[in-house]
Amino acid sequence: MMKKKQIILLISIFIGGFIVSQNTCNVNSDGIAIKGYDVVSYFDNKAKKGKSKYNYTYKEVKYYFTSNDNCEKFKLKPEKYLPQYGGWCAYAMGTKGEKVDMDPKIFEIRDGKLYLFYKSFFNNTYTKWLKENPEQLKNKAEKNWKKMLSKP
Repeated sequence: MMKKKQIILLISIFIGGFIVSQNTCNVNSDGIAIKGYDVVSYFDNKAKKGKSKYNYTYKEVKYYFTSNDNCEKFKLKPEKYLPQYGGWCAYAMGTKGEKVDMDPKIFEIRDGKLYLFYKSFFNNTYTKWLKENPEQLKNKAEKNWKKMLSKP
């Protein structure tokens, strides 16, 4: 009986860890990151919706691209193009340490990295980010993200 409980506990820990790792990246119900937007296109200062025919799975997360060329660029250096904080709102990560969804059209490239932000009718966190000291918020977000990733 004790061994059965131990096995169930180990399985629960394993499955729980897998779910947590899946939830660190902002993906939709189909496992597609950034609402299907092409992470490479942001570095051309454009938010463009990718196409399903140009896709690549990296660390169990599927990314869509606007072209085969962008897909190949990503394959060569995925870490260069990945959004910060798993693609969650950078402002929310900096102020509250929370995973808040983002609007894929609201972004900033800062120091060669992609930051995404939440926007609704009355709330644009990108304007708050710019107004409230982005470097300080970025530093807080880095600390909060590291804490979040280290939680079991």
